[in-house]
Amino acid sequence: MRIATARVDGVVTTIIDSGQGWRTSRVPALDVITGTAPGPGHLVGDKQLEYLLPYRPPTIHGIGLNYADTVSEMGWKTPTEPYLFPKLSSAACGPHDDIIVDLSLTTRVDWEAELGVVIGRAARSVPVDEAMSYVAGYIAANDISARDLQEQDGQWVRGKGLDTFCPLGPWILTRDEVPDPQQIAIQTWVNGALMQDGSTSSMIFSVDELVSYCSSFFTLAPGDVILSGTPAGCGDFRSPAIALRPGDVVEIEVAQLGRQRSDVRSSPRRTA
Repeated sequence: MRIATARVDGVVTTIIDSGQGWRTSRVPALDVITGTAPGPGHLVGDKQLEYLLPYRPPTIHGIGLNYADTVSEMGWKTPTEPYLFPKLSSAACGPHDDIIVDLSLTTRVDWEAELGVVIGRAARSVPVDEAMSYVAGYIAANDISARDLQEQDGQWVRGKGLDTFCPLGPWILTRDEVPDPQQIAIQTWVNGALMQDGSTSSMIFSVDELVSYCSSFFTLAPGDVILSGTPAGCGDFRSPAIALRPGDVVEIEVAQLGRQRSDVRSSPRRTA
């Protein structure tokens, strides 16, 4: 099942696709994710949809250095346990929202296409062999990062947490639709040029290991998202380095989870 939030004929609504096309639902997306039946609704066509942020996650848990090719690209040692960092919930935005790059705050803004793992029920001290039962589904994520702020601070709250620095969506795909989360293609394009072309098969720590590891330190709440890391191809690790600038267009695609398209702007668009 696919679960999303969209604007349909000017109205914001949950939409559900159980295999016969998108239908509207009065049940909030987060409630559907955590087990509430979506109920009946009317069919809507893809051309009627404007995908929005599916829901605002209670907490976003970031995982750094989780792809062997990325660690090699950076010239770092392979970690022996997952590298955790917080990603602020307020950073989340929709799959086609603008990414705001304020050059007075940061000049080294980077892309990171990732598989997001959506938690379906409270998880605490979960064994690895039970971890997948706590996963509700998966979502495409772009973990936008200000590398200069990360470098200045030595920790990553500012560098990862600026507004619009976590586009999510367009939809959540339930766990039963993904036979193997370690065989998912991930790609990024910037201004039409392919920058990342990887697979979750290169993860150092698998999805079940990440869920178990995180839950050993703190309770994972329903709706929390674990960003599972990014493959090689980020801009800041290239020679010469590439940074996002206003006017750029960033697109990411995670197989089965849809495609995002974000315009990079220097300030939010004015709205009536």
